[in-house]
Amino acid sequence: MFRRKSGSRIALTLSLVLASSLAFETVTYATTAEKSVDYNLPSENVSQPIYDYEDSIKQTVYVETALDSDRDGELDLIAADIIRPKETQNGLLVPVIMDASPYYERLGRGNESEIKDPDGDGINEKFPLFYDNYFVPRGYAIVQVDMVGTNNSEGCPTTGGYEETEGIKAVIDWLNGRTNAWNKDGQEVSADWSTGKVGMIGKSYDGTLANGVAATGVEGLETIVPIAAISSWYDYYRYGGITFYNGGPSYLSRVVTDSESVEECAPIREELADGADDESGDYNSFWDERNFVKDAMNIKASVFVVHGLNDYNVKANHFSNWWEELSRHNVPRKLWLTQTGHVDPFDFRREEWVNTLHRWFDYWLLDMDNGIMDEPMVDIERVADEWETYSSWPDTDSEPVKIRFGHEDGELPGILTTGPVKGNHSQSFTDDPNQTNNEMVEDEFTNKDNRLIFLSPELTNTIRISGVPGLDIRAKIGENDTNLTALIVDYGADTRVNHRSRGEGIQTLDEENCWGQSSNVDKACYKVTEKTTHEAPYEIVTHGWLDVQNWRSLGSTDLLKPGKSYRFQWDTLPEDYVFKPGHRIGIIIAGSDDRWTIPEENNANIEVSLGQSHVILPIVGGKKSIEF
Repeated sequence: MFRRKSGSRIALTLSLVLASSLAFETVTYATTAEKSVDYNLPSENVSQPIYDYEDSIKQTVYVETALDSDRDGELDLIAADIIRPKETQNGLLVPVIMDASPYYERLGRGNESEIKDPDGDGINEKFPLFYDNYFVPRGYAIVQVDMVGTNNSEGCPTTGGYEETEGIKAVIDWLNGRTNAWNKDGQEVSADWSTGKVGMIGKSYDGTLANGVAATGVEGLETIVPIAAISSWYDYYRYGGITFYNGGPSYLSRVVTDSESVEECAPIREELADGADDESGDYNSFWDERNFVKDAMNIKASVFVVHGLNDYNVKANHFSNWWEELSRHNVPRKLWLTQTGHVDPFDFRREEWVNTLHRWFDYWLLDMDNGIMDEPMVDIERVADEWETYSSWPDTDSEPVKIRFGHEDGELPGILTTGPVKGNHSQSFTDDPNQTNNEMVEDEFTNKDNRLIFLSPELTNTIRISGVPGLDIRAKIGENDTNLTALIVDYGADTRVNHRSRGEGIQTLDEENCWGQSSNVDKACYKVTEKTTHEAPYEIVTHGWLDVQNWRSLGSTDLLKPGKSYRFQWDTLPEDYVFKPGHRIGIIIAGSDDRWTIPEENNANIEVSLGQSHVILPIVGGKKSIEF
């Protein structure tokens, strides 16, 4: 019935599995409310480290699924490594914090790239990250699940496909008594130590799995904490119909596939390459399957979102699109936005993060009324390590303001104005597929052949944008296809988080600090990090891109008629940004962006009609906050 991998992996014989599957009896579990759970809650109303980490129980289970993701005719088993307090052997019931990941065999988790089996002896003695060291002593179990087709789980990865979500969902089902699991010796094991309450957490792919599982509405998943996580895989590999790079889903599938299964999963990767349709860049059924945003109405869990406003790996539209749907469906939620890139909060706000995460899990998994849901919903980092709190995002006072593009005026090649633009003025540029972002932005008072620039006057007051800016451009294109790029720029010297540095806004120091209890094989100590800043004359606040042949829809390609006037509308990435007095707001319109996307090579000429083109900025306080 089940195929087993060789080596140190589970070694059930076919006959044993068949015999035991026929002999299984239905196991009836009490509901969570019926279980006698004593968490020894302290007067401080926060769980305390009263259990010994050194004596905790470690086990690996292999959970039954209905999947056959490698098409071998046998159902996949999903491997999960568990660590829980010793007292769970004697009736203590605990909730679960789960980090499901494709990275436990290699690549690793966290700033120090921890894996489960660092010495390669076939024994998973290590639980990556600090969650086990900190939360097991406080009465939680930690469950680290190998995503389908990775590490010790069977099958093949499908890069955001149904199989990846269902494999993790099966483990939650097992924790609630709804499916079966075995140990490496083929003995059935039950999660009779579990309250059935599960919280999922993880950065990047791990957080993406949490989003996907939550969108199924699975019973028992009480909360998720997606950090820098994907909410729609189309948006990870595409923007406005433009492909960031070719072969993405199939390449990533190969990277994470269990090292013993790379060759046998090759046919699955071919299917991924075909389904992704790099040639058109269009949204199709392949991408729709991998879009969790459309299923947000199913979510029953609370959601604590953490994202970098300057994350250009998992770009910020992943959090904003997800957040908008969470709000629409009244999902209990919390949000942190940082000025760093693709960075974990353990590395950009460590002490506050551990304390907040502790209270979050206590509230949602231990039913501790600690007031965390009465606090401001949103934390936003303004400058390095300086945070402000808000009741919602976007800001409740944010209003869309139409700012038009005007022709050159004195030293300005083009102006921004909230007033009318009289006359039939136009400006043209030629797409240069080799033009860099710096070349698009620098020399702001100079006309350039390969970009248009529109500048505000020097600001006399602070202007804050909060939300998703949008472009509305009327233009004639000299070819039947090209790419359009929009940049919003803050022109003004300032000290800013250096999110384009190698550490994406942080650097790692030699000293360590410790979070929880350690053992001889799993330390709770991690290297300290600090923010990196730099003095810069400008900041690219946000980007937005459009393949003009997707001017009607992301789901269809419509080639242009050269020289005909078209209306092009697209959004930039979301932002929450403060422009200071004395600075200028700049809007850049250019063609291909070789830094982030595959450029168009036809060097198209683009003529923009100024009076019919504008940007919409989500300005806190609305139009009355602008003086131009």
